[in-house]
Amino acid sequence: MYVIVDIQGQQMKVEKDQKLFVHRINAENGSKVEFDKVLLVDNAGTVTVGTPTVEGAKVVVEIVSQAKGDKVLVFHKKRRKGYRKLNGHRQQFSEVIVKEIIA
Repeated sequence: MYVIVDIQGQQMKVEKDQKLFVHRINAENGSKVEFDKVLLVDNAGTVTVGTPTVEGAKVVVEIVSQAKGDKVLVFHKKRRKGYRKLNGHRQQFSEVIVKEIIA
């Protein structure tokens, strides 16, 4: 059984006991969070597509840890003008594990 769920603007295919990295969720480690924007449910070959979401379906995840992604460097330069600018960014992620799928 798998579902396609919208987690903070990202659509992901998830299954039970799967680990995911999603955009940071403001909750404590070990707490459970529910997502009810389920777009598609596949239960042993029986596919249910939502319009736009499947009624009564939700995904329960547990937050394992908070992490940072790799550093991304953004460099701007205009040649022969003496203009250079360097910015860095590290995305904040939450590692979650799918505990339950209710369809």
